[in-house]
Amino acid sequence: MKREYITISQSPAIVFGEQSEKVFLFVHGQHGNKEEAEAFAQKVSIKGWQVVSIDLPEHGERKKEQGFVPWLVIPELQEVWQYIESRWHQVRLRANSIGAWFSMLALSDKSIEQSLFVSPLVDMEQLILTMMSWAGVSEDHLEEEGIIQTDFGQELSWAYLLYTRQYPVKSWKSPTSILYGGKDNLTERHIVEKFSSAFDCKLTVMEEGEHWFHTAEQLDYLNKWLEAELTLLD
Repeated sequence: MKREYITISQSPAIVFGEQSEKVFLFVHGQHGNKEEAEAFAQKVSIKGWQVVSIDLPEHGERKKEQGFVPWLVIPELQEVWQYIESRWHQVRLRANSIGAWFSMLALSDKSIEQSLFVSPLVDMEQLILTMMSWAGVSEDHLEEEGIIQTDFGQELSWAYLLYTRQYPVKSWKSPTSILYGGKDNLTERHIVEKFSSAFDCKLTVMEEGEHWFHTAEQLDYLNKWLEAELTLLD
């Protein structure tokens, strides 16, 4: 598959596929990178769509950078969007986990023909509160410390919690399909169901799925879900 390596603002990016007027923006989640979009690009390229995938801060080519936080990522995504709008006429979105949350905050006012979310984090405030309960950290303690490292590898940040309260996802108008794992340990089922209802999303649940779709069975389910959703491209 054709690959074009570019930099959009400060974001290393790959453009997959042959020249087209149609493109998907691929936004990875935590521990992801721009290269993971290749499998998706293989699927949509045969339908005439290109894919633009970027490395967010602290990921891929940017692992040594700091800044995997919404107040830095969201302006980057908006700059990426400006570039995409200048080069393509039809734009759709494919995003994973926290990448979906970043995208919804950055692009809520944009015209996106279709969005495909896998294990999206749709209520970041609730997730942070859940992780605080796992770590036995109160709001007063977090406010006092500012940042607390947890035993399970996640950093708790008072500034991050305040940000989620100041900037919740209030609008999302893109026609959206969501794939959710019934055993997702980060987003409770009632939360994703409430979000899907509020924003008229099509929700598909793999009961044996987890937040990270990684087993052979889960990946097979993910691929079949994508194929079904991508029939809309024909």
